Amino acid sequence: MRTIVVPGEKVADEPRQQDEACFADSHGTFASVVSLADEGRVIPLKGRYLPILGDYVIGIIKEMQLTGYIIDLNSPYEARLSDRDCREEYRIGDVISAKISSVNEVHDAGAMEPRAFQGGELLEVEPVKVPRIIGRNGSMLATIKEYTDTQLFVGKNGRIYLKDGNTVLASLAVLKICREAHIPGLTERMTAFLQEESKKVKKNEE
Repeated sequence: MRTIVVPGEKVADEPRQQDEACFADSHGTFASVVSLADEGRVIPLKGRYLPILGDYVIGIIKEMQLTGYIIDLNSPYEARLSDRDCREEYRIGDVISAKISSVNEVHDAGAMEPRAFQGGELLEVEPVKVPRIIGRNGSMLATIKEYTDTQLFVGKNGRIYLKDGNTVLASLAVLKICREAHIPGLTERMTAFLQEESKKVKKNEE
């Protein structure tokens, strides 16, 4: 049975290894942020992005330096991008995708494989909601693309790039997922929502 747990609430009698959603001591395991407890798993519903090696993120060029760039990661932490890893020059404010290539003990990160986005729109959501937006094996993203014809690139840091198709409907779908991620039956509700809204769009176009 799924339940909402608040910070400090016990989620297990024994201390055990968990992600950033929990902390443990000799008395047990406790939620550190508002989370969803589901069959032994603790899924955070709140939280900032911490860079993780191998993550693909969407960053914004924040600062230009002699040897590269500083990237805003929608996080308390930043990433450095060496100009040796760049095929083109960037300006402050440019939106790019990149791969986290290194992370040190204080969570400062390095980035590589930059790719600039041209046009389109940028949406920011809670990073902890990203897995639900993607869905199992990309199923939720595929459903959104099917009904909106929108290209979506989802960064692990909670930024989503949208281009072409019905970006308004795609954005509404993403925000609905974020609001209802903790409620059972999300996939069915989202499919019904997108079907209904798509019918309205087609009717208006006739």
